[in-house]
Amino acid sequence: MPTKQKTPGQGRAEAEVVELVSALIRFDTSNTGELATTKGERECAQWVATQLKEVGYETEYVESGAPGRGNVFARLKGSDPNRGALMLHGHLDVVPAEPADWRVHPFSGAVENGYVWGRGAVDMKDMVGMILAVARKFKAEGIVPPRDLVFAFVADEEAGGAYGCQWLVANRHDLFEGVTEAIGEVGGFSLTVPRPDGTDRRLYLVQTAEKSLKWMRLTAKGRAGHGSFLHTDNAVTTLAQAVARLGAHTFPLVVSDSVAEFLDAAGEETGLDLDPTSPDLDGTLAKLGTIANLIGATLRDTANPTMLSAGYKANVIPQTAEAVVDCRILPGRLTEFEATVDDLIGPDVQREWITDLDSYETTFDGHLVDAMNEAILAHDPGARTVPYMLSGGTDAKAFAKLGIRCFGFSPLQLPPDLDFTALFHGVDERVPVDALLFGTRVLERFLLHS
Repeated sequence: MPTKQKTPGQGRAEAEVVELVSALIRFDTSNTGELATTKGERECAQWVATQLKEVGYETEYVESGAPGRGNVFARLKGSDPNRGALMLHGHLDVVPAEPADWRVHPFSGAVENGYVWGRGAVDMKDMVGMILAVARKFKAEGIVPPRDLVFAFVADEEAGGAYGCQWLVANRHDLFEGVTEAIGEVGGFSLTVPRPDGTDRRLYLVQTAEKSLKWMRLTAKGRAGHGSFLHTDNAVTTLAQAVARLGAHTFPLVVSDSVAEFLDAAGEETGLDLDPTSPDLDGTLAKLGTIANLIGATLRDTANPTMLSAGYKANVIPQTAEAVVDCRILPGRLTEFEATVDDLIGPDVQREWITDLDSYETTFDGHLVDAMNEAILAHDPGARTVPYMLSGGTDAKAFAKLGIRCFGFSPLQLPPDLDFTALFHGVDERVPVDALLFGTRVLERFLLHS
């Protein structure tokens, strides 16, 4: 694609990042979780490959376990071949969107009112566009980074990565040769918090941990029969009672290292009492604004029922009833979590994991963290970087199995009043144009010092 006209002081990457993100959104890469209905990944991946080839990259296109599940890899050699490579990864798929619910068409990539609109604008075609813009600049201008950079654009993240990162890790180790560290979603975005002196401070949240992603199927069996009879062995009743107990349960508060560091930093900046032992911690967290819901979800395991299935006719008692529960479990908590679930659902309901992805946590230290901090402060001198845990999951779960140290670092400077976390999978998903420009500048500097 041609480089857009630069504004004064703007580099090549900044000049084209908005159009790259908009173009990426225009590919409908909706991932329904079913092979037959998921679409668009091949076409989007091939377009990405074309953008990389245009400036001189050699790319590899890979389909991960099924036709159309497109992935693209490219490598830029660094000045020090003895250092481990850094991978920048982004997924090309998005969750589905219903156009009737949106102000603009979710696959229009519209640029209006200072935002790029559309499904994937924050999850995560914004970061894909920033990676692509910086990769294109480095190659086109002959910039040699200090270490090898691996650019990975992958499929199927929104359904757990079985036809994306998990397949690639299991079947194509060669694509990750020499990679020791990686950055991807969801981190590097700003959170503006009030300080006791009446000023504000921007905290940039770097993801150092994420809860496990485990989807569980519950099954109850009973005696089939006519709906007009008395029934003491009804699978629907048994399952409904178990699901209600599980859904209403509050798991104990557990503070992981990443969460403790975030609470300490936020408490220092705001003057709020964010001591994990405080009886009103949940209420105090609410004073942090829209981020409170996400942070609160990293203090406990969660088990949220999401699907129910039973019966085929109004007057027939079914023999089987099933439910699906979305479980997100803190690092080190699996054994205790399973014991609690078994106690809540009782002996008449069977459970099985249908998606089982481990939790992940690393420390907030080292040269790469220093480079993130330096890059942020170079463009926002009054800011502070802090670690945090993501309540959801990313492709980092798979890459960590290869011994790769993973961080969420997709830098964005956001308006203080933007409910950013609500935009993930939400209606009217959008990303500020200024945030994309800021993030591109930060990412470029970070890669030159990583």
